[in-house]
Amino acid sequence: MKRDLPTLALTILSAVILLPALAFGQNNTNKVAVTSAVKHDESRPLRDLPAKGPEVERPNHEHPVKPIPQPAQRVTTSAEQAAVEQNALQAASVAGPLAATVLSGFDGVGIPNYTVNAAPPDTNGAVGATQYVQWVNEAFAVFDKTTGGMLPGFPKNGNTIWSGFGGPCETTNDGDPIVKYDRAAGRWMLTQFAVTTTPYRQCVAVSTTSDATGSYYRYEFTYGTQFNDYPKVGVWPDAYYVTYNLFNNGQTFSGGQVCAWDRAKMLVGAAATQQCFNLGTSFGGLLPSDLDGATAPPAGAPNYVMNFGSNALNLWKFHVDWTTPANSNIGTRISLPVNAFSTACSGGACITQPSTSQKLDSLADRLMYRLAYRNFGTYGALVVNHAINVGTNRKTNHSGVRWYEIRVNSSGTPSVFQQGTFSPDSNHRWMGSAAMDKLGNIGIGYSLSGSSVRPSVFFTGRNASDTLGTLQTETSLLSGIGSQLSNLSRWGDYSSLTPDPTDDCTLWYTTEYLKTSGTFNWSTWIGKVKFTNCQ
Repeated sequence: MKRDLPTLALTILSAVILLPALAFGQNNTNKVAVTSAVKHDESRPLRDLPAKGPEVERPNHEHPVKPIPQPAQRVTTSAEQAAVEQNALQAASVAGPLAATVLSGFDGVGIPNYTVNAAPPDTNGAVGATQYVQWVNEAFAVFDKTTGGMLPGFPKNGNTIWSGFGGPCETTNDGDPIVKYDRAAGRWMLTQFAVTTTPYRQCVAVSTTSDATGSYYRYEFTYGTQFNDYPKVGVWPDAYYVTYNLFNNGQTFSGGQVCAWDRAKMLVGAAATQQCFNLGTSFGGLLPSDLDGATAPPAGAPNYVMNFGSNALNLWKFHVDWTTPANSNIGTRISLPVNAFSTACSGGACITQPSTSQKLDSLADRLMYRLAYRNFGTYGALVVNHAINVGTNRKTNHSGVRWYEIRVNSSGTPSVFQQGTFSPDSNHRWMGSAAMDKLGNIGIGYSLSGSSVRPSVFFTGRNASDTLGTLQTETSLLSGIGSQLSNLSRWGDYSSLTPDPTDDCTLWYTTEYLKTSGTFNWSTWIGKVKFTNCQ
């Protein structure tokens, strides 16, 4: 997430308004704001663009978290907390040993492959037909999927891909990156924001082929004086969907916003528009649904947008109409009741580590990326997770992973199919990412830390046939060696678990860890796991 911003002169939104549209910060979900990308072109092949080193003029800079509104949370009763803990114990035992194989893993961008200069890393990645692309603050790299080797010329600074584009997309490297592989099109989509000056911008690049080192169609969308914080992207047949936490002049929260970018136009490098809805200042931390698997959603299915409320998940259906934008709509909020919970650390920093009093941020005030969707024919399934408080004694409270599977039936009606809280012991588990393979097995990667366990990379999951609400025994993908030391609480911000498009079984997970104790010295890991029943 972006560091604090200096006072900036206000600038008029430099976009063409195609319809009488809602201002980006207003709280009205009935009107759509439609704007054009202010600029687009095609880049030279990325492999030919010179690699840029870390920004030495900004050594060791932190990206502070920007708070978002939280639902009023009643204090859970002792009976409710006991039920949560019993559920957690079941999750560790009833489903049995982990029926999955850890295939391999390798170091991603970070020490030793990059001179770290920002925190947190905002670690995320995606897997394609032959390559894996990982992007962190503030560099990205392309890896050979078979060998795990980083391709020559990488890593490159995030803004390298906009070399020659002009403007802040080229001259600034502000981060909050997302990389996606559009399986249906066989393309890569990379994006980060440019928020050092107004108008605030989102820089988007769509590859012209399935080779992540080739050329890209590049776009710049603007949001005026509404700072587009914490962008999260989902691939859908009718659009690339992106959610933001908007902040007026970079300071005051002005609403959770979801936008649709015209995917069809961007895949051919044509002029493109975006359509946006602001859901108001009561809703932040939104996620768009992100398509996994070879089967598209039912024809005309909306993109599902979600956050959590008080003991509930909130869901909206975003229908976009590119021919008649006035027909686009976000629908009425659907509240899906879930088991009672309170957010870990009250959304702040309470994650303990060995050999230091420094606590790590939980980022438990929002759902964790991704809201992964898969179409199983007779129903669609969404999986997502976040960190909640486990324990009835304030001295022993710790963070556990709350996870959900939401099913959408053939009539388009969503319901919570199963849920659980994974917390088999008193260690903290947080910063998770969940996904399904083609059989409906659920995997969850996450960070684990405690008073005697340094921040490490862990994985658990369940077979589709397991008892509902349970997970299997966890396994370590990588044991952390260092703790993050004083005056730096920021950790992760997000991680990424994605299925391999070639077999739809192998799950690739990436997140951060430390090779040695210190600050601004993180590393990242890219690991692969496959359920044994998935062939």
